[in-house]
Amino acid sequence: MGISTIVTVLTLLSGVALFLYGMQLMGEGLKQVAGNKLELILYKLTSTPLKGFLLGTVVTALIQSSGATTVMVVGFVNSGLMKLSQAIGIIMGANIGTSITGWIICLSYIDGQQGLASLLSTATISAVVAILGIVFRMFMKKDIFHATGNIMLGFAILMVGMQTMSGAVSPLSQSPAFTSLLTSFTNPVMGILFGILITAVLQSASAACGVLQALSVTGGITFASAFPMLMGVGIGAATPVLLSAIGTGTNGKRTALVYLLNDLFAMLLGSILFYGTNLVFHYPFLDTVMNPFSIAALNSMYRFAAMLLLLPFVKGIERLTKVLIPNREDDEEDSDTLDLLEDRFLNYPDLALAQCQRAMDSMAENVVKNLARAMDLLDHFDERKFSKIQEKESRIDKYQDKLDTYLMQMLKRELSNAQSTEVSKFLHCIPDFERIGDYSYEMAKVARDQYEKKQSFSGSAWKDLQVVMHAVTEIMDLTMDSFSTSDRLVAQRIEPLRVWISMLCTEVRHRRISRLKDTRSGIEEGFDYNELVNELERTADHCSNIAVYIIETANNDLDVHDYVSRTKKDRRSRYKEYLTEYRQKYSI
Repeated sequence: MGISTIVTVLTLLSGVALFLYGMQLMGEGLKQVAGNKLELILYKLTSTPLKGFLLGTVVTALIQSSGATTVMVVGFVNSGLMKLSQAIGIIMGANIGTSITGWIICLSYIDGQQGLASLLSTATISAVVAILGIVFRMFMKKDIFHATGNIMLGFAILMVGMQTMSGAVSPLSQSPAFTSLLTSFTNPVMGILFGILITAVLQSASAACGVLQALSVTGGITFASAFPMLMGVGIGAATPVLLSAIGTGTNGKRTALVYLLNDLFAMLLGSILFYGTNLVFHYPFLDTVMNPFSIAALNSMYRFAAMLLLLPFVKGIERLTKVLIPNREDDEEDSDTLDLLEDRFLNYPDLALAQCQRAMDSMAENVVKNLARAMDLLDHFDERKFSKIQEKESRIDKYQDKLDTYLMQMLKRELSNAQSTEVSKFLHCIPDFERIGDYSYEMAKVARDQYEKKQSFSGSAWKDLQVVMHAVTEIMDLTMDSFSTSDRLVAQRIEPLRVWISMLCTEVRHRRISRLKDTRSGIEEGFDYNELVNELERTADHCSNIAVYIIETANNDLDVHDYVSRTKKDRRSRYKEYLTEYRQKYSI
């Protein structure tokens, strides 16, 4: 291997590196400009395979990666956000959307000759775009300008990468060995295998297509070799998707398999239809020399035709994947403990936050139900219900651990101000919900102790306690409602109710002390009663904390005590009105 060969290989690899980086930078900028909403649109607007097909095409064209789109979809299906049948349409659309990159690459081959036409050359356009990108990136303050700058810089780097690759391989047109190698790919099997190999190595169908476009400038690639190589590129693009499915559940693996099956079926259809008809018609264009434009056109037409033919068979593909990857015996159990917090969503903050909201809603629902169970046990103890509380309390703790870890990972990513505020709200609310769960469990243990010791509270003591429990039930329901909907109007009712519950608890304690003086009730019974009152009051306190976080999130001000103080002094607030309402509703 001579020095010139080494230089050629290194130049080619540097061009590939620049191309990949430019494509990544441009895709990230496009996602930022779209406000990270593309991922949410994917799973919200895919009720039919056709909608999924169209959305998959558009989203992939914007983010410049069918693999990235499909990896997101694998996460959707694995976490229960999307059905497998919905995912198939998106994956088919992604196969078409990824061909758009080939047309962008074609811009690098537009060259003006002289005079004013030289202003349309790739070098001139790339230079202007790069300068604008630097200006937007370095001198503009708004995030939208930074994202636009990334798009421009990514485009310019991609163009430079393509020019570098083309410049590296253009001298090879004079090499008989290189020409012979390219000729060997007219064999369909060799061409398909080469396409699979180069795409698996580059981990990108767009990059592999770009390499083929660069090689075409040598004049050594004909239609007969380009077609099988492009079919192989589609199959090789499944590599990163299949790798992303490692560690997922059954449905996640099925979704990744769909990507591979789509491209395998596309290759079979293309081979049978094209090579079968060629035996009859002997197509005269097989020896036509391809250029970057014709390769981009062939890639788009092949993908569009293949996916359009496969679209009516979505149900059949779904059934096939279920046969190839059958249900496991523990799938039903897994679905009950499905982990909503997919690590692959961390790169898509809006999606990750939506998952966190769902997980926290589930956590809060467990907390509310456990509180209701604990109150029921005080009236009528049931060992099975007590065991259920223990089980759910353990699950609440797991939610806390997973959510804390996941949200801390999110903070390490690049987040907008609104996203950072939302993460902070969740981190503040998690320990409050967890503590309420602890108080419910403590109340359940008091109920068990009362049952085992055959003790009960007096009629008047129980009546007072019921008033407090009813008030706490309402504040818990208000908290759950305001948290799941982020309704500030509902949240504003919580602090006045918390204040009245505190007053109620103080009064209940005084009344209990008076009864202890007048009767022979045991001291131990008095301790149990006080503990219950304390747990109920603390529950209300944590509900108030959560309400404040909801109200103050929009202002980026999570100072609980400052908010409470301002609310009580603000004459325009409905604090006093609500307090009067609760005083009349819950009295002893």
